[in-house]
Amino acid sequence: LSGLDPAQPYFQGTPAEVRLDKTDAEFVDVIHTDSAPTIPHLGFGMSPAVGHIDFYPNGGKQMPGCGKNPVSQIVDLDGIWEGTRDFVACNHLRSYKYYSDSIIYPDGFLGYSCASYDAFEAGSCFPCPHGGCPNMGHYADKYKEKIKKDFLKLYLNTAEAKDFPLWRYKVAVTISGKSKVKGYVNIALYGSGGNTRQHQIYKGTLRPDDTYTSFIDVEANIGTVTKVKFLWNNNWINPTLPKLGAATITVQSGQNG
Repeated sequence: LSGLDPAQPYFQGTPAEVRLDKTDAEFVDVIHTDSAPTIPHLGFGMSPAVGHIDFYPNGGKQMPGCGKNPVSQIVDLDGIWEGTRDFVACNHLRSYKYYSDSIIYPDGFLGYSCASYDAFEAGSCFPCPHGGCPNMGHYADKYKEKIKKDFLKLYLNTAEAKDFPLWRYKVAVTISGKSKVKGYVNIALYGSGGNTRQHQIYKGTLRPDDTYTSFIDVEANIGTVTKVKFLWNNNWINPTLPKLGAATITVQSGQNG
């Protein structure tokens, strides 16, 4: 039984007989997309974990792409009706959109077991454990036999619009060069399963021999890494023409470590 952002008003905090609960089926998975308090934030969905496994994409409260103004949402979407509805309840309705995308991407939407979304963002629950991570949505039940906890809270990030699944990587870049310079470092990954756009790893003072580490959520499951593109820029003309390179780049997949 899959709960798509189960309702908060009149249901949160009530006895198990009244609301969705893990006792309702052999396996209950839940996607929380609008779990901010109803007052004052108008969250429609409940925040407590109530299933065997509970997914909190993007932290479970504010979904990427839902902060747009209503006009741009209506233009972006199929027709005025869906656009208007999405503006009124965009976070709440993301749950069924993630679910429908999960049918098309059986290897997508990996949920990382973590104490909180902040801990997930900091990378303390990376990579997936030896038994793998559950997939949010249609294929969540593949994880049914591996559950060892009463409640399993899982975190992940999604894209702003279709296609929603993202794959998480840890990238570490060691800079080479002769002098420090202000700027940013971008990385693009190429692999047997696809390529990514450029993702910013770091912005600030770049020092030779220092290592800069970042977690990136990319728009393709790239499979085996075949190439990494490194780009740095300082956004202004420097008469000394500084040169920087990458001494080493390490890429770790969240899916299999």
